[in-house]
Amino acid sequence: MRPALLLLTTVCLCLAQADVKSDVKQAPWEIWLPSNENSSVSVDHSDWQRFLDSFVVSNPDGINRVAYAEARAAGEASSLERYLQLMADIDPRKLSRNEQFPYWVNLYNALTISVVLQNPEKSSIRRMGRRFFSVGPWDDELITIAGIPLTLNDIEHRILRPIWQDRRIHYAVNCASLGCPNLDQRAYTSRTFEQQLSKAEHEYLNHPRGVKVVDDGRLHLSSLFNWYQEDFAASEDALILYLAGHNQSLANVSASPRSEIRYSYDWSLNGHDYQRPLPDD
Repeated sequence: MRPALLLLTTVCLCLAQADVKSDVKQAPWEIWLPSNENSSVSVDHSDWQRFLDSFVVSNPDGINRVAYAEARAAGEASSLERYLQLMADIDPRKLSRNEQFPYWVNLYNALTISVVLQNPEKSSIRRMGRRFFSVGPWDDELITIAGIPLTLNDIEHRILRPIWQDRRIHYAVNCASLGCPNLDQRAYTSRTFEQQLSKAEHEYLNHPRGVKVVDDGRLHLSSLFNWYQEDFAASEDALILYLAGHNQSLANVSASPRSEIRYSYDWSLNGHDYQRPLPDD
């Protein structure tokens, strides 16, 4: 019975962690801190933009969906791999800081889409990890940059979050789930990322999956604000003030005890059974 009990304990531990796709923010990974502010290199994200143009669908419910089945049928998995190879051939430390940010965000999102395209039978990204009992692919080594293997968690929690320290990063990186902030239909660039971040923040904080006041006055918030509260505010009271500054429906909502706030997250895949209409003859 002991092996069975050990197996059951392991499963329970995995399930207990299933609502969180990452650890807390870590110290900056020092090897990625350098930049070249004299560089005039502009990274070409046009291949990624073509994918977004072709397969990211803006729905009336305010959630962008990805036409994964259509992308697979069109052979876009190989096209996406070519874009990822282009990114792998770049040493981001030789870029300016403004070029580095869109480099890492686009890389993260393209890697996530690549994972989903490779797992056509899975209904949630949490089932797409390579390792036995893993919850999601976030700790899988997916790409090698400058000779260093990287995971999605490395990019988000050891590079983007600690180096830029911008809470809006959580609205930019996409986890291929309905509860996640939208996958932007525009590739991030050094010229547009500030505008894109502010737009993504506004949209998520004014969508029910991000912030919702229910009839009894209680708050329903995305689990993002629970998992990463340290990035958004110093306390739950300060978090409510931050949210209220972006969502008018919270204007009369006072900070409540944690038991009065419900946190939730929809891990269903953000897929879309979308078929592009045939062109006119």
